[in-house]
Amino acid sequence: KFAHDEEMRFRIIARRNRLLGQWAARRMGLSEAETESYAKDVVRSDFEEAGEHDVIRKVLGDLTSAGVECDETAVTEALRNKEIEARRQIIEASNL
Repeated sequence: KFAHDEEMRFRIIARRNRLLGQWAARRMGLSEAETESYAKDVVRSDFEEAGEHDVIRKVLGDLTSAGVECDETAVTEALRNKEIEARRQIIEASNL
């Protein structure tokens, strides 16, 4: 049970990060191919340190560099929303 729960948690976090990357990419006006590449970069950024601060820092830095009006609160709120969406997607997929 513990191993299953940990695997689900990992899958949800990876999906959350990908969805957040897609959200940020849309705000930056990236193409579809650039969006997928950027979303993968966001997923990889989560392995830099424990917790979600590395992901928030990357996305916020990239949005700011792209001239998108945004702050840490907005990115954190998007992260929370994407986590809910990711959890729903993973649970729906596992119930098929």
